[in-house]
Amino acid sequence: MRTILILGATSTIAQATVRKLAARSNMNFVLTARNTEELKPLKQDLEIRYSASVILKSFDALNFDQHETFFSEVIEEAGDIHGVVLMYGAMTDQKQAENDFSAARNMIDVNYTSAVSILNIAANYFEEMKRGFICAVSSVAGDRGRKSNYIYGSTKAGLSVYLQGLRNRLHASGVQVLTVKPGMVDTKMTYGVVENSKLLADPNKVATDIQNGLVKRRDVVYTPWFWFIIMGIIKLIPEIIFKRTDI
Repeated sequence: MRTILILGATSTIAQATVRKLAARSNMNFVLTARNTEELKPLKQDLEIRYSASVILKSFDALNFDQHETFFSEVIEEAGDIHGVVLMYGAMTDQKQAENDFSAARNMIDVNYTSAVSILNIAANYFEEMKRGFICAVSSVAGDRGRKSNYIYGSTKAGLSVYLQGLRNRLHASGVQVLTVKPGMVDTKMTYGVVENSKLLADPNKVATDIQNGLVKRRDVVYTPWFWFIIMGIIKLIPEIIFKRTDI
């Protein structure tokens, strides 16, 4: 059975995705979070409903010096892993990030720096194995800088370009790299920030799109699909016009 490492398994999208993957085929999981107590209900559900073997492991995304040790321990405990799914992230209010660099830096370090740190390690592992996949959740916010969320968006833009380069590097080794670009999703992170939007997506829909993207070996998945069109139009607006907009 294949074992999948889930980084940030407490997120709403992560838990929906894990259940989709478990329901589709026999899989084992290494679920991570800073506080693994929160993952015990999910572990029990996966073991009972899908007969999956589940390991819970603490992971601190910002403890960069321990990432190598963490990944080595995962391999030792799980025996082998077939894929890594990075689901965690941070989103701070734009005005707060503009006026408090510690808030901006936290977003940068969580969304970009930590992802590069841990995924570099995973990439080296899969490249040597010549198989496997890396999947990471970016955002449509990274497709163009907008005044409403450009600091958050810049962290996701960096992540998307990093994944693009990683995909180019690992293609010859047969390793899939999937970039997931959700729009606004009904999660704990958007609660109180985005309200009553008709574009707010169901996490289960996003999870289905992620699962399909992995099965079909896609490179980039916009979820829901219409964000591909929306962001395509936004990216086509000339900068001389775009800078005057209030999108």
